[in-house]
Amino acid sequence: MTASWKNINKPSSPTTAVTAAQVANGPVIPPQQRLLTYSPDEWEGFVEEWAYYCLPAKYKYVQRFSGAGDMGIDIAGFADDKRLKGVWDNYQCKHYDHALRPGDVWVEFGKVIWYSYSGEYAAPRHYYFVAPRGAGTSLSRLLANAAKLREELIANWDKHVKDEITGTQAVPLDATLRAYVDAFDFSIFDAKTALQLVDDHRATPVHTARFGGGLPARPASEKPPQEVAATESRYVTQLLGAYGEHTGSIVTHPSALSVPKLKDHFRRQREAFYEAESLRVFARDSVPPGTFESLLDDIHGGVIDTHDANHADGYEKVCAVTKAARDMQITANALITCTNPKDRDGICHQLANEDRLRWTRS
Repeated sequence: MTASWKNINKPSSPTTAVTAAQVANGPVIPPQQRLLTYSPDEWEGFVEEWAYYCLPAKYKYVQRFSGAGDMGIDIAGFADDKRLKGVWDNYQCKHYDHALRPGDVWVEFGKVIWYSYSGEYAAPRHYYFVAPRGAGTSLSRLLANAAKLREELIANWDKHVKDEITGTQAVPLDATLRAYVDAFDFSIFDAKTALQLVDDHRATPVHTARFGGGLPARPASEKPPQEVAATESRYVTQLLGAYGEHTGSIVTHPSALSVPKLKDHFRRQREAFYEAESLRVFARDSVPPGTFESLLDDIHGGVIDTHDANHADGYEKVCAVTKAARDMQITANALITCTNPKDRDGICHQLANEDRLRWTRS
């Protein structure tokens, strides 16, 4: 007897419709879960990115050390030009399949002790262990008790530290080094969690590029001031010239616009320009550098043929070019999900402000 597949229990179907993004990319993986899949090198790259974008007020420079001879430094944040000889913080990156244990990092304590004792660098102001699964209970307790941490490091020195600091020599805890350990400030040691890093990183312009999940909500744009600002003078001058071509009269100031249709058009164009300016600011804070400039280039490339065609006058040219911008199909740029028709009109005027487009025939 042939079995019928229809009699086999089917898995339950999704309760909501599948989106195009889900079909293309699969389910969204939370950032903390995604970090667990990173290689150690990718993890260091993420921590470097976090320090660079999230701590700009804290550091003058952020530098990644990698390879042999890094002296126990992974990511360093320098507060002044003296770098390793000045005020700096170390972010020691660990990517294991478990929360960090004391046995995982005894040698790291030893390295910062030895290399600062040897004069290779000044002792860091802060020293953070950074691991996607964080510090385990035993290590967290030691990090919270500087005296106990010193005591345990000394007890573990011969077994876990002495022969692991360098590949060329053993580092016994002799009397002078022991005196340095006794005086060393063990309160500099702490740990950062992946949750802390992700929460900070969420506010950076590179977060969505790394983790996906869509752009944040875009705030409302500013309304144009009553008087034309210096930042918009170039495209406004061109617009007034275009209106002059249309009416056959010289228009040197918006107050000289007597035709209601043109007055309303001018108001809409200024609103569109400020809308596009708000998109520029939003892009600066929400997407990687160059994304907004790429959108300008896309729109410029899409309207330039219309721009260069013959038009009865400058006003007709403006109308034709902005319509071409609104009608364009743009699918690749990350900002396209949060743009509107006004943005496209405004971008045309941003291009005119840069003299990449001209509204008058001459």
